[in-house]
Amino acid sequence: MLTWTQVYTPVMGNVFLSAAVAAIPVVVLLALLGFAHIRAHWAAILGLVSSLAIAIFVYSMPVKLAIAAAGYGAAYGLLPIGWIILGAIFVYDITVRTGDFEVVKHSIAGLADDRRIQVLLIGFSFGAFIEGAAGFGTPVAIAGAMLIGLGFRPIKAAVLALIGNTAPVAFGALGIPIITLAKVTGLSEQALSAMVGRQMLPFALIVPFWVVWAMAGRKKMWEVWPACLTCGASFSITQYIVSNFFGPSLVAIFSSVISLVATVALLKFWKPKTTWHFEHESAEERSAEAAARPDHSAGRIVRAWMPWVFLCAFVFAWGHPTFKTYLNGGAKGHENFLAGKSVIKIPVPTLDKAVVKAPPVVAKPVVEEAVYTFNWLSATGTSLLLTGLVSGLFLGLSIGELFKIFLGTLKRIRISLLTITAMLALGFSTRYAGLDATMGLAFASTGMFFPFFSPLLGWLGVALTGSDTSSNVLFGGLQKISAEKLGINPILSCAANSSGGVMGKMIDAQSIVVAGVATGQQGKEGEILRGVFWHSIALACLVGLLVFLQAYVFTWTIPVAEAIVK
Repeated sequence: MLTWTQVYTPVMGNVFLSAAVAAIPVVVLLALLGFAHIRAHWAAILGLVSSLAIAIFVYSMPVKLAIAAAGYGAAYGLLPIGWIILGAIFVYDITVRTGDFEVVKHSIAGLADDRRIQVLLIGFSFGAFIEGAAGFGTPVAIAGAMLIGLGFRPIKAAVLALIGNTAPVAFGALGIPIITLAKVTGLSEQALSAMVGRQMLPFALIVPFWVVWAMAGRKKMWEVWPACLTCGASFSITQYIVSNFFGPSLVAIFSSVISLVATVALLKFWKPKTTWHFEHESAEERSAEAAARPDHSAGRIVRAWMPWVFLCAFVFAWGHPTFKTYLNGGAKGHENFLAGKSVIKIPVPTLDKAVVKAPPVVAKPVVEEAVYTFNWLSATGTSLLLTGLVSGLFLGLSIGELFKIFLGTLKRIRISLLTITAMLALGFSTRYAGLDATMGLAFASTGMFFPFFSPLLGWLGVALTGSDTSSNVLFGGLQKISAEKLGINPILSCAANSSGGVMGKMIDAQSIVVAGVATGQQGKEGEILRGVFWHSIALACLVGLLVFLQAYVFTWTIPVAEAIVK
């Protein structure tokens, strides 16, 4: 069997020169996407080509392994990622087809006609709930589509949904990023959860202010500071309490619900002095829209919201560990009738156990597994597909009509699915070739400034992989090793990997493509990227500054030593 050990300093034995070469695929992708105005699928394909070329000709990765890694990533791009996008847009298309989305739009507008309040309710709180239950791009797809339905312009809706989807990411998908980080590093899950909760406390508070500022400007943001404060404070305080005293699984779920309820409660006795709308919305148009807005009955509003209620219920159920285990065939020794049918694990030919990760990225050589899990039943996208079917039947559509809508959705996003497969192929080829580890080592070689760069390493990981979970798998061990060498508490640096990673979520190629699909802006992904890029950089650097201060000044914020090791 062909095996190959990763090399991390192939360019003159220098980690920084090697990192500069390793970064070329990322630079190619972002430059073509964000500045050269090349369509996303071509930018992804060219980025993939550059990644394979560097892996093969600079890192000396065998051609068969490089191609297998790209194929593995492409398959992962289709399921689970592409499957989620298809299901989410399918649900949205159903509600548009039946006219119920208009009722949802009217009900939200009746609650808060101010665009600033709407972005807090949908872009931040509701999006955070979906992130907590599902993750993997679902909240950006749903929140972006809903904002457009409310009257936001597509690019603006995409940008705001991406910025809003930051605070809950570390605890997304029922805490999987933290749970995975604990397994990878051998550190206490509870201590990591508590540390991330402490690091994210100020950022969960300021993101509502940030997203309104990005949309309306500083002066208009201060006009709704009570709503921003209520939305952010209720979220951040709940996030801190749950993460520190109950663990990571339900942090984002509880925080988002409390935030949504608190903000709606505030609106019962407080309203902005002026109602803010976009410049393109004239006073005459707003007056005409308000006059034409039907006075829906409570029953009609409940009916229109039912697809989203179904979505929350299905997504939450699919994300619950017990139910997910059942769908996957049951626990070992307690298998059910689905065992061997709902999950098919396929070792990737030539790649599985053929790549060896070596020190100093890991403490001792580790053979990398490459097993594609075809979990067609427990995948989040399946829960969204079932949401669409149940919702469509509930709203009076026939199976034939639902099938036509599904085909229309598939046709509309086919190019985006190609883009996602190419993006993930690039990410996986980069990972198995060791390019990302080289960049990580460059960050880890910064000495006493490592606490500042530690969250930026997590940011890089999410920007490359599109997942806080994947970033924690990728760099969690390196964070621990580097921290121990420098005499820094590894709980701090490993948690920082996840906290910094959330700020990379808004610029990762996967999220950008999802936002483009959900808002009907395929081909304009570069414009979306430019809209969020500097926000991502600024927030990541602020996390770096906080972690630096926690390492050397506010050391009391780190969980006690007894909680560190399992």
